Amino acid sequence: MRAFMDDRFLLNNDTAAMLYEQFAAPMPIIDYHCHLDPKAIYDNKPFANLTEVWLYGDHYKWRAMRANGMPEPYVTGGEGVSDYDRFLAYAKTVPMTIGNPLYHWSHLELRRLFGIDELINEKNAPVIWEKANAKIQGGGFTPQELVRGSNVRVVCTTDDPADTLEYHRKLIEEDRHGFQVRPSFRPDKALEINRATFLPWLARLREACGYELSDYGLLLAALGERVQFFHDTGCLLSDHAIDTVMHADATQEQAAAIYAKALRGETVSELEEAQYKTFTLLFLGRQYAERGWTMQLHIHAHRNNNTAMFERLGPDTGFDSINAGALAGPLVKLLDGIEKQGGLPRTILYSLNAGDNDVLASIIGSFQGDGIPGKIQLGSAWWFNDTIDGMLAQMKSLANMGLLSRFVGMLTDSRSFLSYPRHEYFRRILCNLLGEWVESGLVPADRALLGEIVEGVCYRNAEAYFRFGADSARIEIARTAGGV
Repeated sequence: MRAFMDDRFLLNNDTAAMLYEQFAAPMPIIDYHCHLDPKAIYDNKPFANLTEVWLYGDHYKWRAMRANGMPEPYVTGGEGVSDYDRFLAYAKTVPMTIGNPLYHWSHLELRRLFGIDELINEKNAPVIWEKANAKIQGGGFTPQELVRGSNVRVVCTTDDPADTLEYHRKLIEEDRHGFQVRPSFRPDKALEINRATFLPWLARLREACGYELSDYGLLLAALGERVQFFHDTGCLLSDHAIDTVMHADATQEQAAAIYAKALRGETVSELEEAQYKTFTLLFLGRQYAERGWTMQLHIHAHRNNNTAMFERLGPDTGFDSINAGALAGPLVKLLDGIEKQGGLPRTILYSLNAGDNDVLASIIGSFQGDGIPGKIQLGSAWWFNDTIDGMLAQMKSLANMGLLSRFVGMLTDSRSFLSYPRHEYFRRILCNLLGEWVESGLVPADRALLGEIVEGVCYRNAEAYFRFGADSARIEIARTAGGV
């Protein structure tokens, strides 16, 4: 019997261990999709205690605590509940998470970032609390130090088109923290014409662009200007939450009439919503392609299921789930429409529904090309799928129907500065998969070839695909010229 999470954790043969130790472990990290706060990165304030850095904003852990019967004030905070009380509630929960990746992640986070090897439980909680807080108070636990200490080269945050990007620009000007922080363009509120957020968001965009958005042409102009503003601030990725994939052909005149209805506060039908979204996405796809960006489509989340808790706590607090519905037909039409109108940009397709893996893996093969290795990507196992089974399922679908060797690898999709051990988790799973294929005689024991593939999936593919290295010169010119 092996010890819990020993040096060969998740590595079940010699080939897997060799690939991980020699090729995967040394690779830096590119976190090309996350929800870290650029202001927190810039301000770089030390964390007060373990709870602040470990539990604040982490809805993965919050869901587990609720499922374990912890009252809400111990989950998200409340009057009379201290940070130690919240930590203790999580320490009581961790032993109950066996089988959930949180059990491994939580131990990895304490081991790799705090040097704490104790099992997490109610009995060990006081010792862990004292050791972790002593480490925090001893220094090295600011946001920037945690990112640097995790060997992260690039962080891509998630940012609204109306954002000022003030802190991204300050980070570029400062340029002494040892890693890149780049914005990603997330125009969900521009597309969700039927949601209550639409008109208030238009007011924010109007303030950002400096003119009225009284017709659809002006909206498109404003979105184009904001894409360029993001580009000038180092952006190379967009990101879209497409909870339900829609497609309906429309002219600009039709989209403009639908936009005018929304401005008047009138109801927009489902067909009209699809027409508006389709035309707007086609426009944005062209904008991205012209600038060499990557477009990310995050598909099939079902958000804010619990209305009472949404009204109490807001979005992204652990009340979302997996969605289903039509996918192949509308998605292919959308991608094909962008391709016909000037060319599809580099694109990553993610689905929260693991049942969509084979569908997406087959679709991406229809749009590869332009001399770009892996131009269209099957996105990393995401959110509810970043489990051992979920990661394996995603990689096997990609290997079966495409090129696992050209995969751009793992991302954190996290709001936590302690989440980078998830890359280690992924890398161990990748190396074990390849090792099992070697041991089974399915793949040759070619150390050089397998090492190249592992280094590619862990780091090098993403660096080349997103062009972060090549793009640094443009940002440096803009910085020294006072353009940011």
